[in-house]
Amino acid sequence: MSLHHTSHVESHFTAGAIVRDLVIGMSDGLTVPFALAAGLASAVQSNQVVVTAGLAEIAAGAIAMGLGGYLAGRGDVEHYTQEKHREEREIRDIPDEEEREVIEIFETYGVTAAEAQVVVNGLKRQPELWRDFMMRFELGLEEPDPKRAVTSALTIGGSYILGGFFPLIPYVALPGANEALLASVGVTLVALLGFGYVKGRLTGTGAWRTALRTAAIGGLAASAAYGIAKLVA
Repeated sequence: MSLHHTSHVESHFTAGAIVRDLVIGMSDGLTVPFALAAGLASAVQSNQVVVTAGLAEIAAGAIAMGLGGYLAGRGDVEHYTQEKHREEREIRDIPDEEEREVIEIFETYGVTAAEAQVVVNGLKRQPELWRDFMMRFELGLEEPDPKRAVTSALTIGGSYILGGFFPLIPYVALPGANEALLASVGVTLVALLGFGYVKGRLTGTGAWRTALRTAAIGGLAASAAYGIAKLVA
């Protein structure tokens, strides 16, 4: 009799932060330059002006969005470091209170105080692990990647630039502002569909469902932004 052992392999998506940054940068890059270009096209009827203004907006928007991503990433690191030092002080100065908190955490999972005490005794022998346990299960904080801020800035800024070029392509390729505007609407919607499809494939949330949802939400955002740009122009 032979026994066949089948290994269990779990596959989890672990690039959520990068995808989130791509979504932020690409969605804004597709909608904001589109709205600006559409509003200008109907006001000035000059593709050259539209492209120049669009490129300037893409540059400014990419810098602003990238800076926002960098500051958010740095903020996460600083917040984690601050909370880590606070937990270290509490473990050193008020260990009895921290022991009680550990027991309360386990009780929320149906573990009795007596059973949890075994874990508490183990954590007391390893203060650093105790600190890490409290950071994760009391505060819900995971240690952020120290390179996260730069990665986030580059990802958001780069995806904003990439997304921003799509609405401007018709204004470069076509001679008339009105026909370029109509083509820009089509190109932007197709880009939103494609972006949503890729996002859905990466996250496993349903490629076409995500594509249609992304196109619908992005289209509404672009329409609203266009209406505001039209009023201002």
